Amino acid sequence: MPPVARGVFSSERLPLVEHYAARLADDGVVRGLIGPREAPRLWARHLLNCGLLAEHLDPEVSVADIGSGAGLPGLVVAIARPDLSVTLVEPLLRRTTFLEEVVEDLGLTNVAVVRGRAEELAGDGEFDVVTSRAVAPLGKLVRWCLPLTAPHGVVLAMKGASAAEEVERDAAAVRKAGGDRPTVIELARDGIDDPTWLVRVARRPQGSVGSRGARSRAQKKRR
Repeated sequence: MPPVARGVFSSERLPLVEHYAARLADDGVVRGLIGPREAPRLWARHLLNCGLLAEHLDPEVSVADIGSGAGLPGLVVAIARPDLSVTLVEPLLRRTTFLEEVVEDLGLTNVAVVRGRAEELAGDGEFDVVTSRAVAPLGKLVRWCLPLTAPHGVVLAMKGASAAEEVERDAAAVRKAGGDRPTVIELARDGIDDPTWLVRVARRPQGSVGSRGARSRAQKKRR
């Protein structure tokens, strides 16, 4: 565990993060949930960045983590922030089995594990925040995730160094899906060598006109 971890996770929650890291480095590798090369760099490339994401969430909000995989970032967020209600959404049985085992092992009472895909859950619940990490290109991701958010909700997607380029590339697709203009936030801290970028997409305010065609139709109605 690098020293910087003590500045990202509270002293009360750090033992749980350490236990989770041990499960990832052992069972996670054996069961094919993470690659063997990732085990030595779990803190630098995965856990710390997910912990920084948790700092950007308001108190007591509901969170859905789409394509949670081995629990990144959703399980880390749930560990770091016991005030949040976190739902881990993952379609593969072997992954949901691992997630359920870890949740029970750590004694987490603020986590639910759901086997399924984001597009299958639309309308089943409204979350304040929908997170994801390395799931899909931004345009497709927003199309899947935005329907799961409450009217005031946001999509928070963890991306790599090309986040800004992806935002520009998928701007039209994000808007078509009902998203407002994305903002990019760097998740960085002294002592963390592998920063991550967080792309935030809120719902576009109702009444906002999304295309030239829509504006034209509105003008015709007024006539």
